[in-house]
Amino acid sequence: MENKKQEDRMDIFDRIMAAGPLKKLEPFYKKNKEILLYLFFGGMTTVVGLIFYILPARIMDLQDRTLLGLTVDMNTQVSNIISWICAVSFAYVTNRIWVFSEKAHGRRGIVTECLSFFGGRLLTLIIENILLNICTTAIGLNDVLAKVLVSVVTIILNYVISKLFIFRARGEEGKNEQ
Repeated sequence: MENKKQEDRMDIFDRIMAAGPLKKLEPFYKKNKEILLYLFFGGMTTVVGLIFYILPARIMDLQDRTLLGLTVDMNTQVSNIISWICAVSFAYVTNRIWVFSEKAHGRRGIVTECLSFFGGRLLTLIIENILLNICTTAIGLNDVLAKVLVSVVTIILNYVISKLFIFRARGEEGKNEQ
């Protein structure tokens, strides 16, 4: 009976790691599951972000603007905001389902968690847009290369924000809010 309950709680990644030749890696996987899944889905989020960055960046032709004496690459900025909306939506769903074991429950708890997630990511969007603009206008990097490089900083910051502030252990009252 206990094995059946444990089997029911296994997600698809647990089942993959318990099968065939991957079984040898299962102890490492279990010990490091959260960070491994975060890295996997962080990579997938980066791919989603790149796709939804490149498409509008190559379609739009926005003129650069000057703000406080600095050139702002509007194509990069607008494309990155579109990319951010798509990537953060993907990341929230995957982090909630597979990465973090501590999750809010009940309508109010989930709405608060979702708003916290997007709010935390809003901070990294601002940092990412500033770094992208520096890379493309001041340094002269290709926008896609800049996006990839800046994504490394973003992934690290997003993990810290998610772990410390969003998907953290809550008291019983936070888990059972309706």
